[in-house]
Amino acid sequence: MGLLMVSDAELAVWGEAPATGFAKWENEIAQLEGADRTNHPALNGNVFIGSSSFRLWTNLTADFPKHKVVNHGFGGSQLPDSTHFLDRLVFPLKPAVVVLYAGDNDLAAGRTPAQVFADYKEFVAKVRAQLPKTKIVYVAIKPSPSRWALKDKVIEANRLIAAEAKSGTNQVFVDVYSAMLNPEGTPIPDLFVADKLHMNRKGYAIWRDLLEQHLQ
Repeated sequence: MGLLMVSDAELAVWGEAPATGFAKWENEIAQLEGADRTNHPALNGNVFIGSSSFRLWTNLTADFPKHKVVNHGFGGSQLPDSTHFLDRLVFPLKPAVVVLYAGDNDLAAGRTPAQVFADYKEFVAKVRAQLPKTKIVYVAIKPSPSRWALKDKVIEANRLIAAEAKSGTNQVFVDVYSAMLNPEGTPIPDLFVADKLHMNRKGYAIWRDLLEQHLQ
């Protein structure tokens, strides 16, 4: 008897195929939605959405005691992921302010500054279509030591988005990039945890101080 040849598609039917595209985030997005149903976050507050630099900001609420904040960061995500899940993570809460951190993983995955900029404009357009009065606060892509080889791309993406925010309506660009550099123009090492990508409390303190004035 010959060997039975099975295609990848058939294996996917028998076993559990790995999720791809936006579907790979389904478990995490469902958990965030479940937390909203349990906690009943207030409307007209501040929703943080983006990648792991937000997801790992575990004491976000304590850092902004005067504000209503909701953390909807999901680790490893790129800017189009945040745009795709606006319907589920942002629009139901009708926030006065949407705070976005994305673009970091995008550049690391090979996207260009121009592509990140285009994705940002798509994010803004989708927010504007549903929440025309909501302020959009973009947190600059940070200068991580582990991704310092991408410095020029980070600077260019930040420049494009900063110019768009300045010329646009009800948009703010928060320059955490410059605030995280030492006088020599390189990342301050003690703002980061061991992976040299994610931040410690000192790093988040910088973000907190720069963001405070822009929240509702």
